[in-house]
Amino acid sequence: MSIWTRISEALAALAKGEGLSAVFDRLKTPPERSIGFTIAVIALGAKMAKADGQVTRDEVTAFREVFAIAREEEDNAARVFNLARQDVAGFELYASKIAAMLGPGDPVLVDLMEGLFHIAMADGEFHPHEDAFLREVARIFSVDDRCFRSLLTRFVPDAAPDPYYVLRVSHDAPMDDIRAAWRQAVKDCHPDRMRARGLPEEALKLAEQRLVAVNRAWEEITGKKAA
Repeated sequence: MSIWTRISEALAALAKGEGLSAVFDRLKTPPERSIGFTIAVIALGAKMAKADGQVTRDEVTAFREVFAIAREEEDNAARVFNLARQDVAGFELYASKIAAMLGPGDPVLVDLMEGLFHIAMADGEFHPHEDAFLREVARIFSVDDRCFRSLLTRFVPDAAPDPYYVLRVSHDAPMDDIRAAWRQAVKDCHPDRMRARGLPEEALKLAEQRLVAVNRAWEEITGKKAA
């Protein structure tokens, strides 16, 4: 059974008149996390698309880069997107329900933020409304400023590139601490760890990009230290 079939079943279980946000109250056990993650990225992505006032072809392509959507499953994916866009509930309610579904400090919340940044930058621009949207989602998710800056540095070309932000360490951190942060970041990118967090196979592509950024930051810092 594909993840999209399981998502379709989760949507079918919604009572008449219930909004899409209600689905997050029912997806709290580990086997259902991949369903919750996928719905969360699409639903918040749909809300974010409303934030900048339009849905571009690039944003649709970005969804396809995060999730491998078979042609026969497009209707299921579109249904999630449209339910979120049409729901009168604000994105804050969605973010709060997702945060409650995953629990405080869950690393999947950062994985979700990563997916949203990827979608936000799909058209090559970082709209002020998207920035405000992502900052508020980060606040609801309790994603700290250092982590948010790390994502901003990686995804937004206009943001000042800073390898220390990527590794989430301070500029005056001892080299041993920086090395430890780099090693931990590399471990966190491992596909087995991502699967253990309940992420669907489709989302593992983002880990490859994260690993490239993490290793580049480490090389830049060690190069400066050696100079």
